[in-house]
Amino acid sequence: MANLAKYPVAVLALSFFVMWLSARIGLLFRSRKPNLAEDARQDLDLIVAGALTLLGLIIGFSFSMAISRCDQRKTYEEAEANAIGTEYVRADLLSAAGAERVRALLKEYVDQRVLFYGTRDEGELQRINARTAQLQSELWSTVMGPTATERTSVLALAVSGMNDVLNSQGYTQAIWWNRIPPGAWLLMAAVAICSNLLVGYCTRRPGAGIIRSMVLPFVLSISFFAIADIDSPRRGLIRVRPQNLISLVHSLH
Repeated sequence: MANLAKYPVAVLALSFFVMWLSARIGLLFRSRKPNLAEDARQDLDLIVAGALTLLGLIIGFSFSMAISRCDQRKTYEEAEANAIGTEYVRADLLSAAGAERVRALLKEYVDQRVLFYGTRDEGELQRINARTAQLQSELWSTVMGPTATERTSVLALAVSGMNDVLNSQGYTQAIWWNRIPPGAWLLMAAVAICSNLLVGYCTRRPGAGIIRSMVLPFVLSISFFAIADIDSPRRGLIRVRPQNLISLVHSLH
């Protein structure tokens, strides 16, 4: 389920089919028992209302979780750009050769960070991550080199700035891995299927419920699609554009 949630369009198609099928199964059971006692109908209506209310709450909480994660991705992208820009300026605290080396590495590093946000290919992503890790190692060794012979508060600022650069990338990666738990998706799917079964079964006129049985599955599948799209940072339609990093690239180059 977690892997399927990475593909919002697949979530849309599969969720609509499964929930429509659930509603049709409910209609099928209803057609076998066309007449219900008034007391039984009132009990069923109460159960349907409760199930739909629970489903609405779960969808609302899941949508809120997806939105908060999207906002965090934007926040960390901005923090990462600020950290790189600050360290680029602090490179003046190093020797001339060290400053030139650090700035050259930071230019390539920020290019890799922009590619990280834009790529959808897993193979390309692995290459970007590998090059990013290599650049981080080179940046850290370049900054730490002078501290072997001289430890001053000025050099400490450069080291602290580089530490922020490396930490900001780790925070960004962590929030990109932080997705809606599979258990939440399974819970939403289970409640949605039960709700559609109940709605189909509670249709007063089974023959007239064929079209109406498509309305709830369509609305719910759109909701699932929106949640999966926002929660999928790499394959969704709604994606975090690294505008701060892109602006930094233009200013550095």
